[in-house]
Amino acid sequence: MKAPSDTTKYLIYAEIVADGVVEKPDVVGAIFGQTEGLLGDDLDLRELQKTGRIGRIEVKIESKGGKSYGEIKVPSSLDKIETAILAAALETIERVGPCSARIKVTKIEDVRASKRKKIVERAKEILRELFEEPEIESEKIVELVRQAVRTEEIIEYGPEKLPAGPAIDESDAIIVVEGRADVLNLLRHGIKNVIAVEGTNIPKTIVELSKKKTVTAFLDGDRGGDLILKELLQVADIDYVARAPEGKEVENLTLKEIIKALRNKVPVEQLHSLKSREREEKKDEKQEKVDLITAIKRHVKEIEGKLIARILDRNNEVVKEVPVRDLVKTLKNGNLKAEAIVFDGVITQRLIDIASKREIPCLVGVRIGNVVKLPTNVKVITFDQL
Repeated sequence: MKAPSDTTKYLIYAEIVADGVVEKPDVVGAIFGQTEGLLGDDLDLRELQKTGRIGRIEVKIESKGGKSYGEIKVPSSLDKIETAILAAALETIERVGPCSARIKVTKIEDVRASKRKKIVERAKEILRELFEEPEIESEKIVELVRQAVRTEEIIEYGPEKLPAGPAIDESDAIIVVEGRADVLNLLRHGIKNVIAVEGTNIPKTIVELSKKKTVTAFLDGDRGGDLILKELLQVADIDYVARAPEGKEVENLTLKEIIKALRNKVPVEQLHSLKSREREEKKDEKQEKVDLITAIKRHVKEIEGKLIARILDRNNEVVKEVPVRDLVKTLKNGNLKAEAIVFDGVITQRLIDIASKREIPCLVGVRIGNVVKLPTNVKVITFDQL
């Protein structure tokens, strides 16, 4: 008796290998015959099939080179534990017909889980393909209409017909953005004193407006935004600079992101001050790097070939000088503060680990030995790299 397909919970999959030529009836017979009485009356295969708790056993088998290979499928409407016991019982079968055989359970499929997965996938397709319009919640209708009206308010301003909001003339302060899509997004969120430059060549209209109004440049957080800002600062009188989050564009910002960006706008004077400070810091860093390399080269020249190690301070002066053979011991036992170690020896993993632990940022040696891990807080330099 075959179990109804809608009651099947699990499918037992097993592989069979027989040392000889066997056929499907031989395999089915072995399954019923060799499991009979093995698991008691409650799990007797014949009784389970009669009551519909085990479905029709499917066997596919073929012979090749004097051996038989096949697949067995057993539908089960038993619970998970009983199904697992039944699967284990299949693996106890040792003969099929006159031949030795081995059965191995490969997987047990939860039929209901598979059906649920198919339902989810089909539901996605139906949502995508068969619904003509997404359902609109009633409370969103007013906002959607309001946004549509605002979007229709876009105008063409000046001889260049620049995309702009309707409040450009009446507002004392305006927002300059990159393109039409940025204007549309700001209009959608109720910001009407906005105008676009439409490219890196700043239109004369923007230059003239910047002389009469307070101007905030609101630009994308990418390289394109950097280029337009550079051009604006050269030709127009910009008062503030606001930027979208890094990697984002103004046209894609939410209302919350727009408000946050505009609140965090920076006065141009402060921007110039920051840039000047950054230039000075980079200049100082570059000079420090040059000074460090010059000092290290001097120390290398003085110790090369002498098997000496020098421990240097922040000013590149010698804190301590020891033989290379004593360097590890000195670092482990001492309480020295060092910025660099220059030594006439091989840079080893052990020495790198000690330098990392002691927070010594620079190791300079003849060459690098068998190093498998280089910490991020230690820079390793060889003599030939200087």
